[in-house]
Amino acid sequence: MAKSVRPFLMFPSKAEEALRFYVSVFPRSEVTEVRRYVKGEQGVEGTVMKALFSVGGQSVLCTDAVVKHAFTFTPAFSFFVECDSVEELKRVTETLVSGGTTLMPVGDYGFSKLFAWVNDRYGVSWQLNFG
Repeated sequence: MAKSVRPFLMFPSKAEEALRFYVSVFPRSEVTEVRRYVKGEQGVEGTVMKALFSVGGQSVLCTDAVVKHAFTFTPAFSFFVECDSVEELKRVTETLVSGGTTLMPVGDYGFSKLFAWVNDRYGVSWQLNFG
């Protein structure tokens, strides 16, 4: 049996900036561990080798990519957030989409009372739902 299963986000850069942003947006969130590359290691000194944080109670791992890849984040993977109120959904959507893109604006799409889907400034996709 696997010891654990959790999302792992590989940022082209700015992993620590992103995780601190996420922790500021959601209650019940915290940075648990940040290990940085040091001189002589494969990554750029001071960038994130591995970080562990929780967002809304969900444990997430992340890193700054050592190698440039021909891929980045895609909405095929997204965080699905169940909001407690309309106000929370609107606040979180507005905060996450700042500098990012809207995939589906806040609205009633028939499958929930209120829903939005955005990519944040780091390219990570978020579905926000109320009801």
